[in-house]
Amino acid sequence: MTHLWVRAEQRQNEERVGITPEGAKALIDNGIRVTVEESSVRAIPIGGYREAGCEIAEENSWPQAPLDAIIFGLKELPEDGSALPHRHIMFGHAFKGQHSGVALLKRFKAGGGTLYDLEYLVDETGRRVAAFGYWAGYAGAAVTLKTWIAQKKGGICGPVGVYGSKDDLLDDLGTDLDTLTDDLPEAIVIGALGRVGTGAADLLETLGVMVTKWDIAETSSGGPFPEILQHDIFMNCILARPGTPVFVPAEAKAAERNLTAIGDVACDPDSDYNPVPVYNEATTWEAPALRVHDAPVLDVMAIDNLPSMLPVESSQDYAEQLLTTLMKLGDLADGVWTRAEADFNEHSKDL
Repeated sequence: MTHLWVRAEQRQNEERVGITPEGAKALIDNGIRVTVEESSVRAIPIGGYREAGCEIAEENSWPQAPLDAIIFGLKELPEDGSALPHRHIMFGHAFKGQHSGVALLKRFKAGGGTLYDLEYLVDETGRRVAAFGYWAGYAGAAVTLKTWIAQKKGGICGPVGVYGSKDDLLDDLGTDLDTLTDDLPEAIVIGALGRVGTGAADLLETLGVMVTKWDIAETSSGGPFPEILQHDIFMNCILARPGTPVFVPAEAKAAERNLTAIGDVACDPDSDYNPVPVYNEATTWEAPALRVHDAPVLDVMAIDNLPSMLPVESSQDYAEQLLTTLMKLGDLADGVWTRAEADFNEHSKDL
């Protein structure tokens, strides 16, 4: 029997989960054994999983799970160098030249395990079967707007946290904006036709911010793009990959510009294809904005687990998208899982 083991997240400020109790019940009814670890932080309580018929395990006990179990989580594992003998479903951030990814792949090679990277679960057209993109864009735009507001008050954005709902987030931002006498900023979103860009634009427009929406057609020239510097806020909602243009080059820091706040939702600062090479490290919930230039000021927001700011809504949305694919775990020869395994084999073969 196929055994799915849903681990607790060990990343700070990570309350999301990739399957709801309703989804777990659907898997069980489909003949899949489901174990869910207890979690001190998960936004969806353990009781719903217990009622759905899941087996309950101790928090962070997945290393002792049966070797035939498929370990399912979202964010990265603790970087302890241990060998990984299980099959894992998670966001590995290991296939696009990220320097930390090599160490992760070596752990899989040492243990004989396999990584089914959630980013590489794609259908026959190459489209991802599930993504947190909308809520990443929504939350990323919110924190970038907070960054701009903090600048107007002469400071830098302070710590951010979890919101019970998007309405709570909108109320908080509305209160912040009401304290300003400045006009609302003008923003540009690149990748506006995708999930991430749609979420970013929706948040900004809901609060009355004027948004310029660009996608492939507007960036196909390869740059430079002086129009970006004419906006107060720039949201990068395009994943870095070979051929991605540079949107804000390093020399833009000292250039004459209106741009003061960048939201890099894709957040690949250590990728060789970073389209926003004005910074080289991700930001955090405790320090959401990185000041990369003082005069004129330029701050970058680059938090890499943004949807966890809205953990209930983002988990429910993602889990609904992913469930059809999880239902096929009993046949890993299915196209989605086969393609994901092939990506893992290709990127780990030379280690």
